[in-house]
Amino acid sequence: MDQPDPNLPATPGHRLARGVSRMLRSMDHAVLTEFVPSRGLRVDVISMGPKGEFWIVECKSCRADFMGDRKWQGYLEWCDRYFWAVDCDFPTELLPPDTGLICADAYGAEVQRMAPETRLAGARRSRVMRDFARCSALRLQGMTDPEGFSAAAF
Repeated sequence: MDQPDPNLPATPGHRLARGVSRMLRSMDHAVLTEFVPSRGLRVDVISMGPKGEFWIVECKSCRADFMGDRKWQGYLEWCDRYFWAVDCDFPTELLPPDTGLICADAYGAEVQRMAPETRLAGARRSRVMRDFARCSALRLQGMTDPEGFSAAAF
């Protein structure tokens, strides 16, 4: 019996997020996972493209995962483009057709349907950019000095 790869994330959703993150990095996007744009919301993946555009990607590992998501429409106001990331066996007819679609696995991803662009207002973009930068800096500091501050700061 094959041993599972110890470098792979344990959950299907985290494996999808890894593949999506790899694809976005290949497109010159800076990527964060598990980002909180506003109290009560936590997106699976957010990226900032080379021109400052923000994409949000929600990773859904199965039908039940999608059907149980009651918050996704709240994410739309925090990005320029919104995508779903699913594996190749996901029933994509469940997903809203006016959103982007990415097929992913733990090793990579491919955009199947580009999300329509809805540009963020200037004040909202400034807030997302500031929060993205702060979150990135705090995570980097936490990696280089894990005893220096509590994980609650992330």
